Amino acid sequence: MALFGTDGVRGLANGPLTADLALTLAQATAVVLGQGRIAEARRRSGRRLTAVVARDPRVSGHFLSAAVAAGLASSGVDVLDAGVLPTPAAAFLVGDIDADFGVMISASHNPAPDNGIKIFARGGVKLPDVVEQRIEEAMSGPKLAPTGGAVGRIRRFADAEDRYVVHLLASLRTSLRGLHVVLDCANGAASGVSPETFRDAGAKVTVIGADPDGMNINDGVGSTHLDVLVAEVLRTGADLGIAHDGDADRCLAVDADGRTIDGDQIMAILAVSMKERGLLKDDTLVATVMSNLGLHRAMAAHGIHLETTAVGDRYVLERMNEGGFSLGGEQSGHVIMSDYATTGDGLLTGLHLAAEVTRQRKPLSELAEVMTVFPQVLINVKGVERSRATDVDVLSAVAEAEAELGDSGRVLLRPSGTEPLVRVMVEAASEADAKRVAERLAEVVRG
Repeated sequence: MALFGTDGVRGLANGPLTADLALTLAQATAVVLGQGRIAEARRRSGRRLTAVVARDPRVSGHFLSAAVAAGLASSGVDVLDAGVLPTPAAAFLVGDIDADFGVMISASHNPAPDNGIKIFARGGVKLPDVVEQRIEEAMSGPKLAPTGGAVGRIRRFADAEDRYVVHLLASLRTSLRGLHVVLDCANGAASGVSPETFRDAGAKVTVIGADPDGMNINDGVGSTHLDVLVAEVLRTGADLGIAHDGDADRCLAVDADGRTIDGDQIMAILAVSMKERGLLKDDTLVATVMSNLGLHRAMAAHGIHLETTAVGDRYVLERMNEGGFSLGGEQSGHVIMSDYATTGDGLLTGLHLAAEVTRQRKPLSELAEVMTVFPQVLINVKGVERSRATDVDVLSAVAEAEAELGDSGRVLLRPSGTEPLVRVMVEAASEADAKRVAERLAEVVRG
């Protein structure tokens, strides 16, 4: 089985994800990413390579980040330890200081016992599959083993958070003064930096989920548990709420009435605004095949072309980079604003969403009306082969369902990339219709 998944290496800390594995992975990363014209030029000039290392506040992050730093330093790489910071902050810092690469220790929205290792190449960009494969192969090969003064140094990256905050604030053209925002930091990596940034942008801030103890990350709070945020927005009479996940590369929102604003709605609001201001490259938005039919219709109504990719922010990023597009993301709240970031950034997204409320002088609920959300039902049919999604009887049932729904709905069958199951997703004008069609198709898939 491949070591790398859709977003780095992830698993139970001290289960499959051990300190030994983290150290070896770091050494292999130094071998593979230490190649190339720029790296060789730096070595010839007598400079060691540099890497940024950051983590979320999981208790296992201490030993995993120490192992990664040891693996890099033993390979002759200088390590700048940025401490607890969001994943997008680590990516930004790699580019900001022209580091050779970066490593983020986080399992994102997973529970505390899990952890993960994400690697960024020069410029703060995610690694393509082929480079991840080379790193995995290098783990069983010879390592770099400099001696004496050629070994790497490990230093605290003292102004890492300040650099990131300045970068975020510089992206805004509108003050948040007069806006009351509730922030749910998921007891994660955004717990310190997100409240500071929103306050510096002018907002009145109420904070929840910002007391990390190493084990409470994502525990009943954050973008996967919005009930607490909804209750706090209603209790305080705030204008809106923003929810991050554990490593703060996601952003979901809640309007003043407690209604959820998902990633599709956030993208719709930003895309229409950016188009009106001439900031949306080629009037194009990039999203995944799982985005709601309502997003497709809203973009068409505003003259915006919607390109779709496979599920996963890495595929959105690939298409954005290929076309030079400025906005893309996922329904889950991974939103990529490529004028300012190389990856999904929950703080950046939240700031720009809040700025639209102040710039347009409209409540978030009114801004969200740009898109009508179609009811969506997703059924995971387990225990069937992935190829079942393309069997003749299944395709016939899908065609029949599509004819029945017409322009008022959509069907998507998607085999899982990691386990024997097929996902059946149906959107329709009503929840009842979506559920009825989805259950019928699921039965056909079960066969």
